[in-house]
Amino acid sequence: MTMGSTRRTVLTTGAAGTAALLVGCGGGDGGDGGDSQEATSPGDAGTGGAGEELAGTADIPVGGGRIFEDQKVVVTQPQEGEFKAFSAVCTHQGCIVSSVSDGTIDCACHGSKFKITDGAVVQGPATRPLPAEEIKVSGNSIQLA
Repeated sequence: MTMGSTRRTVLTTGAAGTAALLVGCGGGDGGDGGDSQEATSPGDAGTGGAGEELAGTADIPVGGGRIFEDQKVVVTQPQEGEFKAFSAVCTHQGCIVSSVSDGTIDCACHGSKFKITDGAVVQGPATRPLPAEEIKVSGNSIQLA
């Protein structure tokens, strides 16, 4: 099965390279017209401790979300003023999810998709939902709880 392993390695490496390219090429202004947000680059947001501010409420698009790669958290806003947080680690094979778009949190590694409302699986191969994470919204600030 060397051929299958090689193919899997190439596909995984290609997906990781694409994700790294997207992070490295992010313009920062979010002006692509979509509700997708790329992951933050390393060093953008501290160490991931409780009480750490992740973002302002205005930074999370309604119907979308934003991935905080360093903290391994994705924050969504399914409806105006309603914020949810989930682990950014895909339950299929542990990849960090890559985007939030069209009401789902998407993993580029194998194509799993999860609902922004509750982390439930919309499309496999993942069979388990993304675990909820604790956040605190205080004024216009979203913090890890």
